[in-house]
Amino acid sequence: MINVSVVGAQGRMGSHVVDAVNSAADTQLALALDAKDDLTAITPDNTDVVVEFTVPSASLHNVLTLVKQGVNVVVGTTGWTDDKLAQVTTALANAPRDNQSVFIAPNFAISAVLADHFAQVAAPYFESAEIIELHHPTKVDAPSGTAIHTAHAIGEARRAAGLGDMPDATTTDGGSRGQVIDGVHVHAVRLRGLNAHEEVLFGNAGEQLVIRADSFDRASFMPGVLLAVRKIASGAFPGLTIGLDRFLDL
Repeated sequence: MINVSVVGAQGRMGSHVVDAVNSAADTQLALALDAKDDLTAITPDNTDVVVEFTVPSASLHNVLTLVKQGVNVVVGTTGWTDDKLAQVTTALANAPRDNQSVFIAPNFAISAVLADHFAQVAAPYFESAEIIELHHPTKVDAPSGTAIHTAHAIGEARRAAGLGDMPDATTTDGGSRGQVIDGVHVHAVRLRGLNAHEEVLFGNAGEQLVIRADSFDRASFMPGVLLAVRKIASGAFPGLTIGLDRFLDL
């Protein structure tokens, strides 16, 4: 059995993780902690893997504390920057145990991970690409970590193919053209009734390709969370790993 502790256990995602861990045949809940709880209660003696689902303002501190505690961490909180990732890498280099692991996923939905992969495959073949991400209005960050990850994947694929800038004659937009990430315009929608959705639009003269992923319920993220827990618990992924695609045969 894999002993799993959950940080953010009373949150929207964390509560689903608790249920998923309790329901799986090969995992069992060690500790369920939330805001203001003492993370030093989590140790290698009681926990194999910690799942951290909190908020961007708290996640880095939580992860660095857990690394110092000598435990492996699966992170679902978004809002990670290159600077924050560098701090995690440094912490792992000085971790108390050899081969400690931190895994960070922009998205745990299999559909979203595949959509991101398909977008990277399609990117070299289209002149234009834009991203629209749509979420519930209580999401605190925009654009989503998934959209940022997709934009970078598209930008990387376009550079590798030798493509230049996308065509856009806009000179003034008042902000309506969205945020530009790695050369890709990203638009964020926050609307009551939505959960988590992303559209990637590609265009050439006379044709369009639309790749869309929809997560209608947070339960859709749980198979990906459990997959990450099992992979990190195996010890086969020391250090920092980013993206659920690392665990899929793509």
